Amino acid sequence: MTATATRPEDAARKAQADEARVRKGFWPKMRASVGYIPFAEDALAAYYCAFDRETPFFARATLWGALAYFVLPLDAVPDYLPVIGFADDAAALAAAMQLIASHMKPEHREAAKRA
Repeated sequence: MTATATRPEDAARKAQADEARVRKGFWPKMRASVGYIPFAEDALAAYYCAFDRETPFFARATLWGALAYFVLPLDAVPDYLPVIGFADDAAALAAAMQLIASHMKPEHREAAKRA
């Protein structure tokens, strides 16, 4: 195993930590920023997909990672910067959603619209 390889148990712990971070911080962050982010509906759809037990674990873990980055108070581009503040969050979420696109169901999108 190389130094850059991730052991399955390390990946599982990371996914658990990301899931916990998203459970705790997603809704407060969403409420505080929904008027400022153009990708709010995608973030909500990702949230519903990530917590759908029918979504495969690798897809849920991918979304938890992207959503955990969104809820982090400090990230590569501070969220308080006008226009570009959420660009890194949007990019991380878009990449994750592209990877798991086949697991995003219409009901996840519908739930996002209702929320």
